[in-house]
Amino acid sequence: MRVTTNGVSIYYEVRGKKGPALIMLHGNGEDHTIFDRAVDYLEQAFTVYLVDTRGHGESSPVREYHYQDMVDDLSEFIRKLKLERPAVCGFSDGAIVGLMFASQNPGVLSHLIACGANTSPETLGGFRMALDRMGDPERKDPKVRLMLTEPHITAEDLARIDVPVTVVAGSRDCVKKSDTEFIAGSIPGAELVIMKRADHSSYIVHSTRIVDVVFRAMGVDTSSIVFVDRF
Repeated sequence: MRVTTNGVSIYYEVRGKKGPALIMLHGNGEDHTIFDRAVDYLEQAFTVYLVDTRGHGESSPVREYHYQDMVDDLSEFIRKLKLERPAVCGFSDGAIVGLMFASQNPGVLSHLIACGANTSPETLGGFRMALDRMGDPERKDPKVRLMLTEPHITAEDLARIDVPVTVVAGSRDCVKKSDTEFIAGSIPGAELVIMKRADHSSYIVHSTRIVDVVFRAMGVDTSSIVFVDRF
């Protein structure tokens, strides 16, 4: 399925079609298929919207990338699909978009699960150094340039978030631990979850580990969830 947001054709799939709306947002250079294993469980409790963000997957290509554009896309997506207080589970870029959206749009979401977010390029640690070595910043892939120049999320931005938030990171994440703790500490009432033996993406990409976090964050009764894992 497709919806046009801010002049860009956004591709998305819907799984479950029962229960409250849950929007899944992938990271930089990925698409909605990274959630292929988790959605087998999530769709049993939610109506899951798997979105390819602008310039990714089957959505329309764009020449440059900015998180604010993705935030505006999310706003249009929610409005055009007439979703009432959806939850968002975002990973990496998707988590950044989720934090910015929640800060700018009080009361619109029911929950936010922000996985692997960073507040500035400097807090990517050694990963940012590796990106810096990839040549002239102006000639880099625009997706890489996005990570080297954005976001710029402040404590004041985070303090404006007024919905329940679970902040998640891997124990071996490329995002500095201090930044993850800063995010959780700046959002009123936020919960911090550190995934043991996990790097930036291993608990998300083609994994079911995030499922329990989402279920607990949103108070799902898991007694009727059917084991459907695929190997």
